[in-house]
Amino acid sequence: MGKAGRIACIFTPYVLTVASLICLILVGLGCTNKNSSSLNNLYFFRADTSAFKNASESAALNDIAVAASKLDDDRLLDELKSAELNLTLNDFYTIGLWNYCTGNKTNGNFITTFCSGRQSAYWFDPVSVWGLNSTTTNSTEILPSDLQKALTVYRDVAKWMFLAYIIAFLSTAAELIVGIFAICSRWGSCATSIVSAIAFGFTVAASITSTALFAVLTGTFNTVLKVYNIKGSVGTSMLATTWLAVAFALGAALFWLLSSCCCSGRSPYHGDRRGRRVTAEKAPYTYERVGSPYMGGPQTGPATHSQNVPMQNMKGQAYEPFRHV
Repeated sequence: MGKAGRIACIFTPYVLTVASLICLILVGLGCTNKNSSSLNNLYFFRADTSAFKNASESAALNDIAVAASKLDDDRLLDELKSAELNLTLNDFYTIGLWNYCTGNKTNGNFITTFCSGRQSAYWFDPVSVWGLNSTTTNSTEILPSDLQKALTVYRDVAKWMFLAYIIAFLSTAAELIVGIFAICSRWGSCATSIVSAIAFGFTVAASITSTALFAVLTGTFNTVLKVYNIKGSVGTSMLATTWLAVAFALGAALFWLLSSCCCSGRSPYHGDRRGRRVTAEKAPYTYERVGSPYMGGPQTGPATHSQNVPMQNMKGQAYEPFRHV
């Protein structure tokens, strides 16, 4: 009964840990398979360049040129038009943890046709991906200064974000392994609580970093590239998934801590026979044998060294005195 209660006590945090791990796996799988529409919808950031491509085929391109001419440097427009003519500019680009995906936008639907190879600490460089370096090899001469600064911060922070997600995943997986030992004792729960605290800490750190990082990048894209009809957006599905991982990790950490304070898993009589002696205690109105001779009286019958019962003439009946308690 004790072990069954112990298993029931750790069932909840174990399930929450599994749920958190699944969410982290989905974050890592986002934008990795062009044939999976579900995974393609999991992205941190999307740059929609379809409006610029459509404008290049109509008079709307003149409006973009007029707006770009008002900027200090409009070389980006020339590079974008060159990329569109060279077919290196697609309709949209989505960014995941490991890579990016791209494709065509048809009737408002985003259809992924290509996903790049996976790369640790990946960051999206529009100059190289969009093919904007046809006339110069220095990307700082192409992009506006505000966008270039934002991309520099994004590149540096992406390294920490990637590391935080990897540690969060590994510590959550370790939490499941250590959690098996929590079935045996509260010491196992205590060790699991430490691992779960680490997993929760890195999961929430990674989620905060990704949310803030891509929110800033989206704002910069929409401010700087608005005149080129290029729009950035945050992937709400990906952010919802990573924050679900945080919620599950927090619940698991709390319940692991609770399991280390209760549900020891021991039976009340396990390893202690004293609990069984309770039934052997004297109840009221019972009898117990007394010594012989009773009340210190003289022994009249024959007695041996091993016999303490008085052997008196009781008409052939044995007599053994008892006292009432």
